Amino acid sequence: MAILPIAKVGNPVLRKIAEPVAPEVIPTRDYQQFIDDMFETMIEHEGIGLAAPQVSRSEQLVVMGCEGENAFPRTVLLNPRIVFYGPAQVEMWEGCLSVDGLRGKVTRPSSIRVQALDRQGQPLDFDASGLFAVCIQHEMDHLIGQLFLDRMSDLSTLTQLKEFDAYWKQEPATVI
Repeated sequence: MAILPIAKVGNPVLRKIAEPVAPEVIPTRDYQQFIDDMFETMIEHEGIGLAAPQVSRSEQLVVMGCEGENAFPRTVLLNPRIVFYGPAQVEMWEGCLSVDGLRGKVTRPSSIRVQALDRQGQPLDFDASGLFAVCIQHEMDHLIGQLFLDRMSDLSTLTQLKEFDAYWKQEPATVI
């Protein structure tokens, strides 16, 4: 396995609309290795989600997983679509591996329904809520060239990590 380099804000790949992954590519050894490398990269950088554009591949693939209080399972989503947004909203601190050292509050639907292909290319159709739903939306934004900064309605909450740790850390932050 390999740690992949993270594309940082300013890299044009982060502003592109990602291409769908051809189903016949998914089971190949090379693509399965790429998925493993994405998980390894996400964990190495202490994230809970990673989209292929963040490692300079403009493809509709996201990996995620979170342990602890707001845990959700390791998940692979290929060619994902959100087919339902619940009416309730949640505001959370978000960060991004492609946007070093910054956090900001983002409001998103707190529940969604997702359709995608899994790691084996099999169809998925499931509901997600809370942090899992927020993580999916954050990662899927990368597939349409959006960053959490674009979703912030109040830029006054944008803070550098040192100040976040000093003044705001008691509120949960999501580093995705």
